[in-house]
Amino acid sequence: MAKAIMIQGAGSNVGKSMLVAGLARAFTRRRLIVRPFKPQNMSNNAAVTVDGGEIGRAQALQAMACNTPPIVDMNPVLLKPESDTGAQVIVQGKRFATMKARDYGRAKAQLLPAVLESFHRLAASCDLVLIEGAGSPAEINLRDGDIANMGFAEAASVPVILIGDIDRGGVIAQIVGTKVVLSTADSARIKGFAVNKFRGDPSLFDAGVTEIEARTGWPSLGVVPWFEGAWRLPAEDVMDIATRKGGAFKIAVPRLSRIANFDDLDPLVAEPSVTVEIIEAGRPLPADADLILIPGTKSTIADLAFFRAQGWDIDLAAHIRRSGAVLGICGGYQMLGKEIVDEDGIEGAPSRVKGLGHLDITTHMKPEKRVALTKATHIASGCAVEGYEIHIGETNGPDCAFAWLEIDGRAEGAARGRVQGCYLHGIFASNAFRAAYLRHLGAPVEMRDHTADVEKTLDALAAHLEMHMDLAKILDLADEV
Repeated sequence: MAKAIMIQGAGSNVGKSMLVAGLARAFTRRRLIVRPFKPQNMSNNAAVTVDGGEIGRAQALQAMACNTPPIVDMNPVLLKPESDTGAQVIVQGKRFATMKARDYGRAKAQLLPAVLESFHRLAASCDLVLIEGAGSPAEINLRDGDIANMGFAEAASVPVILIGDIDRGGVIAQIVGTKVVLSTADSARIKGFAVNKFRGDPSLFDAGVTEIEARTGWPSLGVVPWFEGAWRLPAEDVMDIATRKGGAFKIAVPRLSRIANFDDLDPLVAEPSVTVEIIEAGRPLPADADLILIPGTKSTIADLAFFRAQGWDIDLAAHIRRSGAVLGICGGYQMLGKEIVDEDGIEGAPSRVKGLGHLDITTHMKPEKRVALTKATHIASGCAVEGYEIHIGETNGPDCAFAWLEIDGRAEGAARGRVQGCYLHGIFASNAFRAAYLRHLGAPVEMRDHTADVEKTLDALAAHLEMHMDLAKILDLADEV
């Protein structure tokens, strides 16, 4: 029978996803069959699973840490924000509905049976389930109908470890304050705590640990120093995307307001000869960029308006006049065309919107979403490319005759001069293609194995947690489910 334990945070972005990935790899190295699980996630950085659905990118990384392919049961509810007040709701990998936050708040309890079904199905196939919460249980205003934190822990009868983030300051208040606001029953589910992201000598916080233990009655499971390799692992939260300086070849990436599937950037960030610069709203696209990469977006039409509002359309046109290279992926590809037609109101009111006009293509939004793992060939180099598709819309036009990818004999993408676009995400994780593509643009890159680099980082993270957390105690605290 499997055991399970849940990692919850004293706040958002305390490092839960990374800790679960590291613990998953550590327990896997101890010859346990481990599976990750997150009842409810909110992220536009999604992964396509081997069973044809969508889950959060963090759970795909955690599956990799467990040496197993990602499946939809690892993240049965995924919320993909489309506006400030609404999101697309993915249930067990498939689109369920698009809801306003208030409507979802009323409906989420109805999703608990599907969440528990996925959890128990997953538990039946392994020795240990590592469960990741979302946000914080201290948000007690969200406790009624909760399926992400204590509501799930109660329904599944699993123990909880609480994680605090000392890098933000106030970690004693984070953890002790959580104890204060929780109900007696929820507080009793917490069996221990850990402090994450410590910089310096962890023994300097011994007195702090003693205070937390005395005020909560929970034992410490470790003080985890800052893990320097964290930037090498795919980020889940859009706020974790940051400029990473490398070599002289510069790739400029405008941070769209609904940026999605930004794991496209991870293999590029890891290239020593490449600098990936994230361009924030209000800043111009840099004139010295070698490549402007327009990423995916959850709301193409809204982000096209956002792009223009920053003046980036003017900067992009100037970049193209200077013979600069441009790549649009998925929503970025759609934006580069002449027109986006949304007659069915998929992204809002029915509309026809003028695109940036750098590719002679037109996109028609359709209600059917394509979700698929995809293998392709880069026509110019002959390199094999593996990636995934998550998109609505069909794109056609004269420049599709200059497609630069081929999928099972089907042309994919469009090009005009040094402007290219395609729907295929994840292409830069294909090592030979990435090297060929960047070399063609003038970057002095060497062949690197991106997947091997991520695997090494997961091993290093596991060793880091072995040293600084009490893994034997964590396993002992896990309950049978």
